Amino acid sequence: MTSNLPNIGDAETVVKTAAIYAKDLAERVIWTGLTASAAVALAAGPGDMFSASFWESVGVAGIAAGGSLVKGLIARFVGSKNSASTASGV
Repeated sequence: MTSNLPNIGDAETVVKTAAIYAKDLAERVIWTGLTASAAVALAAGPGDMFSASFWESVGVAGIAAGGSLVKGLIARFVGSKNSASTASGV
């Protein structure tokens, strides 16, 4: 019977993997927050952002998705070629 758990000797690998995961997660959370905030400001306007219409809300989602796509494409040139992350080593 084989186990999917790492061996005791692989503890360094687990720590590195956890660090990479944490770095990637932090980057995703920060970029999502920034992109969504910018999308709300563009689609609904700063004064109306608490009373956005349905279509303004749909626009926010579209702008945020487009911003995420652009960030991922830019990351290909900035970070690793096989990752959508701008953080090094992810």
